[in-house]
Amino acid sequence: KIFLFASFLLSLNVLFAQTNVKQDALVLYHNGNYKEAIAVCESELAENPKRVESYVVMCWSLVRNKQYVEAEIRSQEGLALSPYDLRLIEVLGEAKYFLGKNSGAMEQFQKYVAGSQENGSRVGVSYYYMGEIFIRQARYQHADIALSSAVKKEPLLDTWWVRLGYAREMAGNYQESLAYLAELGTFGIKPGLGRIKKLLELCENPQERYRKVHITGTNGKGSVTAMLSGILTQSGLH
Repeated sequence: KIFLFASFLLSLNVLFAQTNVKQDALVLYHNGNYKEAIAVCESELAENPKRVESYVVMCWSLVRNKQYVEAEIRSQEGLALSPYDLRLIEVLGEAKYFLGKNSGAMEQFQKYVAGSQENGSRVGVSYYYMGEIFIRQARYQHADIALSSAVKKEPLLDTWWVRLGYAREMAGNYQESLAYLAELGTFGIKPGLGRIKKLLELCENPQERYRKVHITGTNGKGSVTAMLSGILTQSGLH
């Protein structure tokens, strides 16, 4: 009985310890659990009101949770403690952007880009938002410059390319747009089999290890496949 009672107490202690493990707000944020991340940051700030990291993660989570007013307030509180924290400067710009405060948002994004010296993880995002602000203000030439900088930083975001195209169309920069896209070649067609041959070589040329029929073309592949399947089946091949 004593052994069972001791085991029961030990189990209770383990359970109590597990329930009191503090969750990592940054992990919660990266997992998309924004409300939980905000709650953890609130708890951390209640214990230590000068914890800048908690302000940063909280503000990121507030913006992702579309609580822009709270994000603006909290980022300003954080900046009162650490006026040169680039993360808080950038997220304050995002909060102001979504609140329609174009001038204030632009000021924060410009500060972030200048302070990060083009090496910050949010430089591309900052240029993108700057471009969107210029579009709001019908300053399409400026939007062209900002969005061009954004896609150079992060060239795989198709939405940004669409917005760049819109800005250039509105600015009347048709020839410049065509020349830029041709020079960049990001989404252009690149004829030739060099890349696919290289890929097959890396895979040890699996196409050479079995008998096959290679059907290509723009139209009619389905019909040809169906006819070949019928012919081969009637011939006893499977």
